[in-house]
Amino acid sequence: MALTSSTPDALWADPAVRVLRPAALRATDVRRGRAIDGCSLAVPVGMRLLLVSEPDGPASTLVRILAGLARPSRGRVEIAGLRDASPGGWGRRVAYLGPEPGIRPWMTPREALVLAADLLELEGEEAERRIRRALAWTRIDAGSADRPVRRGGLPLLQRTGLAASLVGDPELLLLDEPLRAIDAEERRRMLRLPGRRRTIVLASRYPASEEGLVSHVALLRGGRIALVAPVEALGQAGLPLSGRGIATLAELRDRIRGAPPAVRAPAAR
Repeated sequence: MALTSSTPDALWADPAVRVLRPAALRATDVRRGRAIDGCSLAVPVGMRLLLVSEPDGPASTLVRILAGLARPSRGRVEIAGLRDASPGGWGRRVAYLGPEPGIRPWMTPREALVLAADLLELEGEEAERRIRRALAWTRIDAGSADRPVRRGGLPLLQRTGLAASLVGDPELLLLDEPLRAIDAEERRRMLRLPGRRRTIVLASRYPASEEGLVSHVALLRGGRIALVAPVEALGQAGLPLSGRGIATLAELRDRIRGAPPAVRAPAAR
């Protein structure tokens, strides 16, 4: 099964966007309470970014702001250089998945996906095709697809949440601790989403479990982005893909640049 992010209304279909090549996602001077304090971040098209924070909570808060689920007190968020997130515009190309999908336990996975297709204004065979594709990717079989999600417990609920988020074939996928109730190997398979233009931001308290899913790491410390670096930079520095390893890499970069040491918070796990 192919997930392509290639429909005509894709973020990058507009000629001006292709010429200007803006970041897939850009946050500028975003603030919300003490957790997010003047945070700026640019995520290029196609990046698979692991976001960790010291302490853990602010990473999830930032992802919710990027998804439009929490309002910043200051700053702005842009997708593909634009700010219009209307359902009829590029907003349909962005999806968010958190640890607890907002799906009622009495709904069946198929009903949840039909609702997602309706919200995206998909109809007929196109809607059916996308629903079949999402069910296949998440391995929700025919029997489970038509039974209430409560019968499958949290694992089925989380599979259904991912399937619903994939109905729109999103080019930007914002993930906050997703699919933790699912076996680690199966979780990695489902989150290893293909698509050269697909951009992913994944907030996690367990960086080691995201190995093979991400191309870059980012550290949110003191309410601001302290580091964005390729995953390979950790290995080159002899550091593990862990909260402590990412924090140490940030400190090494600060020393090289002659920056003053950051005030340390408890290391992410």
